[in-house]
Amino acid sequence: MSAIIGTSVKRSDLLGKVTGAAKYVADIVLPGLLHGKTLRSKVAHARILRIDTSRALALPGVKAVLTHENVPRVLHAGSPHPRSASVTCDQYILDDKVRYWGESVAVVAATSEDIAEAALELIDVEYETLPAVFTVEDAASPGAPPIHDRAPGGNLVLAPVTFTRGDVERGFAEADLIVEDEYEGGRPTPAYMEPNVCTCQWDGNGNLTVWISTQTAFMVRGIMAEVLGLPLHKVRVLVDHMGGGFGAKQDLFQTEFLCALLAKQTRRPVRFEYTREETFLGGRSRHPAKIWLKQGFKKDGTITARQARVVFNSGAYGSHGPGVTIVGTSALTSLYRCDNVHLEGRCVYTNSPIAGAFRGYGVVQTYFALDVQMDEAAQKLGMDPAELKLKNAVREGDLAPSNHPIIGHGLEDCIRRGQQEVGWAELRQRRRDPGAVLRRGWGIGCEMHGSSAYPGIKEQGNAIVKMNEDGSVVLLTGTAGLGTGAHTALAQIVAEELGVAFESVAVVHGDTDVVPWDIGAFASHTTYMGGRAAQMAATEVKTQLLARAAALLEATAEELQVSGGTISLRADPERSLSVRDAVSAKKGIPAAQLVGTATYHPTKSYSFAAHFVEVQVDTETGLIEVVQVVPVHEIGKVIHPVAAAGQIEGGIQQGIGHMLYEDYQIDLKTGRSLNANFVDYKMPLAMDMPPIRTIILETAPDPGGPFGAKGVGEDPIVAIGPAIANAIFDAIGVRFRHYPVKPEEVLAALVEQQTSTRSTA
Repeated sequence: MSAIIGTSVKRSDLLGKVTGAAKYVADIVLPGLLHGKTLRSKVAHARILRIDTSRALALPGVKAVLTHENVPRVLHAGSPHPRSASVTCDQYILDDKVRYWGESVAVVAATSEDIAEAALELIDVEYETLPAVFTVEDAASPGAPPIHDRAPGGNLVLAPVTFTRGDVERGFAEADLIVEDEYEGGRPTPAYMEPNVCTCQWDGNGNLTVWISTQTAFMVRGIMAEVLGLPLHKVRVLVDHMGGGFGAKQDLFQTEFLCALLAKQTRRPVRFEYTREETFLGGRSRHPAKIWLKQGFKKDGTITARQARVVFNSGAYGSHGPGVTIVGTSALTSLYRCDNVHLEGRCVYTNSPIAGAFRGYGVVQTYFALDVQMDEAAQKLGMDPAELKLKNAVREGDLAPSNHPIIGHGLEDCIRRGQQEVGWAELRQRRRDPGAVLRRGWGIGCEMHGSSAYPGIKEQGNAIVKMNEDGSVVLLTGTAGLGTGAHTALAQIVAEELGVAFESVAVVHGDTDVVPWDIGAFASHTTYMGGRAAQMAATEVKTQLLARAAALLEATAEELQVSGGTISLRADPERSLSVRDAVSAKKGIPAAQLVGTATYHPTKSYSFAAHFVEVQVDTETGLIEVVQVVPVHEIGKVIHPVAAAGQIEGGIQQGIGHMLYEDYQIDLKTGRSLNANFVDYKMPLAMDMPPIRTIILETAPDPGGPFGAKGVGEDPIVAIGPAIANAIFDAIGVRFRHYPVKPEEVLAALVEQQTSTRSTA
């Protein structure tokens, strides 16, 4: 293997982004561009009795206004995902009913943003206010107001899902210790740098072009065609650069359909660009969750039974609620081995902001509960928590949540390497000062995460590779680049497979009229699935290349090798020719057309991680500081080390935010958003980040991935939260079973701890 795979080559998009030359959707200015703005409801649940747009239409510069009265009434899923168990079909472009505070009621297209904003103030809406419910308990209670007429009952997004293995009652009967408690996760949002933006334009032949910041360009094409009644060849979706998505940009946000309709009505291009507030109001958050978890243990730490009830708050619409419920609940069958399992998952509508896909899709919530409870069980058993997790860690041959056998001992490898790196045994024996104001503690959090959404979605990756007459190469891929450097990794894979320089490979992407179909960037599968398809297409080209070189070198293709742009005999490397010479042109005409295409249908691969975290708790202020993080990840094979480490460190930053700061809050009386901005919604900044010593293992390569590589996109956000929670307990002896943990909660818990200690004494 050459030095391309496993090397941090210079990213192909680096210069454009550093210089500002890279064009994002909001940078594209078209002649005659109109600006779209959205009127949002100031009630959480109501019917629209009357809506008067006459004053807005009369304002100079206003070109069109749309309401539920003059748009097609087509039911859709909100998410352009393939039709599967992942999403719920429960939305209209605009409806005569609003279901949460901030929902779109009308849109305006005008010659300037200021005029569009002024026009919104001139739209009169009369509501019939309906009773609203904001918690899953209220929404699921008898007599609760129905949010959707089509819901299965009790405001359920889908019927409850269950996963059963063995005999859970027998397992609890065999236990020497039973640990049972409730856990809760808040409502963090993705907070991507680039707000949602969409521009639409029609041509004279009725073709629609959509410029959009999306993770799923072909899915957008599909749902736009479906809802607007167009054949696929009439819709073209363009996306070049993106400023993040973290899963949430799988969905459409109503404005995309409205943008197209306004552009059609006005016969001019129209752009909607969300403000930061609108990314909160009209975007997607993580699903708030409540989890009851009960486990049985033998004295030696063996888990005998696991039972759970998981309830996700979907908000006003289903979005990815079904998929999150299935994935998050089924995840509890794994990570730590257990033969007797009974799990139930529910997802409930409320009159709250919409929850959707977000990095760590469902498992952030459930693995938090599982991993914190494992730490508590270790304490009660008098065991080292790392050793308890090692004893029960899933390993080679165990069934993953997808019912696929696990390859290798990735989780064990991560835990053992982390113990070695931080000197875990010595840390467990260190001296403590119970009277210190600043107290430090260590914790460990673990996770496993699949690359691909199989079996919930039968995914497909496609690629086209063609070789130019000078030996350079072009990869055509539909994979999306969220800013992670994915296209650089794919170019490395193609260069490695073909034996040419990385600089010889160009990547064409971001145009649904040009590149092959792709399902989108999610489920940590871009490198795993898109990279494997690219490798397969490159293999086809290599086969053609070597066949041509064999004739020129008077040898068989099996006798040849290609590396560094040179084709040579394995037994006699001096007999060689360059790749360029093998495909050289005469009078500007290629000697041969070398093109490879490939389609890859992945099943499932799992990556693993263990995060070791040190925290410091100030017992006078309640402030928690993450002092250092040592994340150990097993990902099969590293394609681009810096990019992989960047994914891990970025996920850790998001996970620290989840655990200590981030929570999108609403008023539980009115449903009004309370912190829909970056002033009041707190996130960890650069100055808040601790030293991170990232360790990447390659101990369990997966044959389904390119060169054995597996995904790493979502993994790091899963393990860091429980690691922090467990470190807090180690520092101050207080167990927090929810996130985020706020300073005032720390102080209250310490007071309660002191009171309890005095009363016991």
